Amino acid sequence: MDFVNTIKSKAEQYRAYTADVLSQLVKTKSYSSKEEDVCRLIKRLCEEAGFDEVRFDGLGSVVARIGKGSKSIAFDAHIDTVEVGNMKNWKFDPFSGEVKDGLVYGRGTSDQKGGAASMIAAGRILKEMGYAGDYTLYFTFTVMEEDCDGMCWKYLIEEEKFKPDFVVSTEPTSCRIYRGHRGRMEIRIILRGISCHGSAPERGVSAAYKAARAALAIEKLNNDLQPDDDKFLGKGTITVSQMDVKGPSQCAVADYAMIYCDRRLTWGEDAELAISQVRKYVCEATGDNPEDVVIEMPDYEKVGWTNKEYSQELYFPTWKIPQDHKLVQSGIKSYEKLFDKEPTVDKWTFSTNCVATTGRHNIPAIGFGPGDEAQAHAPNEITRVEDLVICSKFYALLPYVLEGKC
Repeated sequence: MDFVNTIKSKAEQYRAYTADVLSQLVKTKSYSSKEEDVCRLIKRLCEEAGFDEVRFDGLGSVVARIGKGSKSIAFDAHIDTVEVGNMKNWKFDPFSGEVKDGLVYGRGTSDQKGGAASMIAAGRILKEMGYAGDYTLYFTFTVMEEDCDGMCWKYLIEEEKFKPDFVVSTEPTSCRIYRGHRGRMEIRIILRGISCHGSAPERGVSAAYKAARAALAIEKLNNDLQPDDDKFLGKGTITVSQMDVKGPSQCAVADYAMIYCDRRLTWGEDAELAISQVRKYVCEATGDNPEDVVIEMPDYEKVGWTNKEYSQELYFPTWKIPQDHKLVQSGIKSYEKLFDKEPTVDKWTFSTNCVATTGRHNIPAIGFGPGDEAQAHAPNEITRVEDLVICSKFYALLPYVLEGKC
């Protein structure tokens, strides 16, 4: 069989189908931990497309299978979205799912239900081609990523003992091949003061002023952070995302302050290093003894749509794989065979479920997805129908290239 041209032809044949699948997904609201409706829709769509097996895992993610080879690859899309924010910033209904002028409109079109739609189309193509190769192909439509990236995969790997040989994340890459991204973690700082009456602030110690100095120290730390050795992922960053100051009354010196930080981790940085850096910079700024300042990594404990209790610390390790890795090279070869040109190989700016598959559990992964990173979490989110078709072709061909059949 001419795998390349057969896949290209079928993906074009299913152009409208793939766009319609995405439209259905967008019309089905699925905020994090509230994905039941879209998961049930995806299960039905996969069954209609002929997948060999479709099931829910304990957290509610959809796991669909094609084939029964001795090796395995998982194509992953998270199917939850962030909320829409201020509706005044939207020029159209965020849940319209309208398909018009080569675009699909609405929340999640790029981040990242577009990847899910292309996966379903690719599965349909592979079933029609009678795929029975060396790989078991899994298509995972995962939950709660926007709240806690990777926890869905931490659960699959650690609790259900599901660990594929390779992973392809279908997060938006503008149809480029990505081979890594920075990790991240969340850090909470608690500072204490001594309250007194506001008419005589000199009698107390203001936690608010400590917080102000600490926030400026975090700004300095961000400026001092350095890039990774090969400068592929770039420098780590840290920013203050929330602050809260409290005291006994509105007429008192504040005796409590909380600072919440978003820390992005480049290659070679981890949670222990990041917390030690914050402790050093904050204590130097506030004059506190290190043991008097609480600097901690919180846990995520939200319960999802299946009511399964599961949690993890808010730490998401950095990952990358080499350009010469078999998975990267197979991705490059697949792209070249389909599109007669070299792909761009790069990295994400944001974080994905690969923090668990690859950052925690060392499963080689690449990214290839429809839509643009800049669309993620933004109002007036769109994706291109052409991207959906490109990606369905890529996902369908990759197993054959990994097997050396083309």
